[in-house]
Amino acid sequence: MVSKKKKIAESPYRQQHVEYRTEKGKIIKNLVFGVQDGALTTLGVVTGITGAAVDNSLIVLAGGVSLITEAISMGMGEYISSKSEIEVYNHETELEKKEMEEVPEIERQEIVDIYKAKGFSGKLLDQIVRKITSDKRLWLNTMLREELGFPEKFESPAKLGAIMFVTSLIGGIIPILPYLFMRAADALPLSIATTAAALFVTGASKTIVTKGNWLKGGIEMMLIGMLIAFIGYSIGSIFGVRA
Repeated sequence: MVSKKKKIAESPYRQQHVEYRTEKGKIIKNLVFGVQDGALTTLGVVTGITGAAVDNSLIVLAGGVSLITEAISMGMGEYISSKSEIEVYNHETELEKKEMEEVPEIERQEIVDIYKAKGFSGKLLDQIVRKITSDKRLWLNTMLREELGFPEKFESPAKLGAIMFVTSLIGGIIPILPYLFMRAADALPLSIATTAAALFVTGASKTIVTKGNWLKGGIEMMLIGMLIAFIGYSIGSIFGVRA
């Protein structure tokens, strides 16, 4: 029983979830990741096709197909992920309820261990444990939150999926826009520049949740975008010459 809970708490999903477990955090995560992934994917496509010396209509078509499919994929992926998270929560809730009924002494000791690790001891620790274990709802919520790391509430999977879909679309449109008004040779540097600016903003915004350095976060994301643009254009140029 203990090893199962330890595995859940230490899983990559749980570690990532803790970082974005608040309602605000999950929404910001989707806003940032949606724009980021949409922009990076579409930038790679349009720079690659531009490098192959293809005309604007095909660049816009390929970029448009890429951004739409990426947005759908991101939105559905977030929906399924969030829905699965709730299913895991429901399963663990029922399991905790069963354990509280069948092995209450073990579950009580886990409460003791949790609050002892927080620095409580003696009579105060005993009072806290008695208070929590005297109320089954409080006891259950404490186990789910403190032991397994679940949040107090979950956002709607449909809402999170929709946010991811829309922001991915917005991010994907940015690299394409210059090609709608300019010829490819002139649109390319503007596409890279505007996408770099958008990536800097999203990278810096991510630090609202992660509490990191906003300048470092923005520059890192911008450099990733520039690397993708370089790789995309280089591949496109190689295959374009061969064609």
